[in-house]
Amino acid sequence: MSTIALFGATGKTGRRVLDRALAAGYDVRALARDPDKLTITHERLTVIAGDVLDPRAVDEAIAGSAAVLSLFGQVKGSPEDLQTVGTRNIVEAMRGHGVRRIVTLSGGGLRAEGFDRPGVADHVIRFLLSTLAGDVLADAEGHLGVLEESGLDWTVVRGPRLLDSPGTGSYRVGWVGAGSSTKISRDDLADFILTQVQDRTFIHRMPFVSN
Repeated sequence: MSTIALFGATGKTGRRVLDRALAAGYDVRALARDPDKLTITHERLTVIAGDVLDPRAVDEAIAGSAAVLSLFGQVKGSPEDLQTVGTRNIVEAMRGHGVRRIVTLSGGGLRAEGFDRPGVADHVIRFLLSTLAGDVLADAEGHLGVLEESGLDWTVVRGPRLLDSPGTGSYRVGWVGAGSSTKISRDDLADFILTQVQDRTFIHRMPFVSN
């Protein structure tokens, strides 16, 4: 198995991806602002203390990796452009180390033009998101712009409302409004994200995953 650089490993979804990556035999290099939050030790886990906004820490995390899983997002007190700037740092480090594969996580607010078929409810959700959390949506769109201009093999995984309930082991992969639902278990989402390390189906695409 190869080595994954993981950003956002201390988050609810990121931790699930970390556990699955180690169980699958991957070596993981995880960047964490607070390494104490990663209450796990493993012979194939390397934890780098640092912030995604610090290019040097990002570079250290990506060195020696074959793919990047970028699952960090805004939390209370984060800069409004956290995902955009962090993704830019990741892309620059990937170029420096010759790494091409990156998978990121976003919400259904991002639109995949030509693929999504949003219904009335989807339009309402996007309106509410742009009204109540416009900075988060703008940051997500900014990070997408960085990826589109990167020349790398990127995939943006999108999900609806995330649940902490146990996974079902079954999920739908498609597009907003095209046979999708409004929720997904973080367990199932983590399962899909890990498949994208090797799967080339959604290069330069933004699949929407739901239960």
